[in-house]
Amino acid sequence: MVFLTESRLRHRLVASLHVEAMLLADEARSYFDEAGRAEREALSPLDRVGFSCESLKVTTRLMHVIAWLLTQRAVTAGELRPGDALHPSRRLGDAPRSDEGVVALLPVRARLLIAGSIDLYRRVARLDSAQEEGASDSPVRSLQQRLALAF
Repeated sequence: MVFLTESRLRHRLVASLHVEAMLLADEARSYFDEAGRAEREALSPLDRVGFSCESLKVTTRLMHVIAWLLTQRAVTAGELRPGDALHPSRRLGDAPRSDEGVVALLPVRARLLIAGSIDLYRRVARLDSAQEEGASDSPVRSLQQRLALAF
């Protein structure tokens, strides 16, 4: 019964994070592609480059998060084995670090989107790490993984 409760809680958490990630991705796309153009053009040429680099970092963070969440949904749906989600290609990818000095010079809305993407990435990174720790702590799971590798 505890496993079912944990499974349902995990499913709800992943679903909630997925919605949050998709909303943030849509907001970032809308801002960086459309609404933020006037704000970007008001910046100095060097700051415009920083603006563009930071927008790419936001996109990269969000795409890593979304890919990880889709992997978790595939596990929940039975389309992927839990052990397969631990493969390095299915883990949360590395996120580029934002330059605090550059971010401080950007418009408020850009800074909020950058901070939001960093916060979401960090929360999902904790889940990714906990998933790995949980898998390595279980002797049964360890045995299952060794058997899977043998066949």
